[in-house]
Amino acid sequence: MKILGIYGSPRKNGNTDQLLDKVLEGAACDDAEISKIYVRKLDIKGCLGCGGCDKTGQCVIKDEMQTIYLLLEEADIIFMASPIYFYSVTAQLKLLIDRSQAMWSRRLLEKSTEERKLYTNGKGYLIAVGATRGENLFEGAQLTAKYFYDALDMDYEGGIFFRHLDEKTAVNDNPETLQEAYNLGKGAVS
Repeated sequence: MKILGIYGSPRKNGNTDQLLDKVLEGAACDDAEISKIYVRKLDIKGCLGCGGCDKTGQCVIKDEMQTIYLLLEEADIIFMASPIYFYSVTAQLKLLIDRSQAMWSRRLLEKSTEERKLYTNGKGYLIAVGATRGENLFEGAQLTAKYFYDALDMDYEGGIFFRHLDEKTAVNDNPETLQEAYNLGKGAVS
């Protein structure tokens, strides 16, 4: 089983990173091969909206995203984690998501409308952390995750969402939060 963790925070070792670490720890099992992507380290460009992938299912931009496509394609389970910025995922993570348009284009080329109603490439989850109390704090990120996983031909299984985690290590004061993250990982692989 191939498991991919996508670290969407620009802040190294913050709450989002720590929660995703705990999720992957829970998901670790004998047959699990775990890969990690730290979007803050990637050198990728934004989608050009050129339509090049519409005909081939391949992005015309040659950058580090070419390596990421392979990891996305091979994963059976993807855990994507992000702090909430303006009610959505971070700009760094959104860049990766936008570039996944090529995978959506490939899906359109390879599957009929009926076949696209079924997701055959695995499961995707979102781990989101927000500092504020906004009633709809996670809705934008959840919609983004749902359609990202749709492009990857994966079921969006939901995730875990935490409010009031602002300070870089606030999660360390909430052992129940870390346990919930561990449980998500463990449950996803069982």
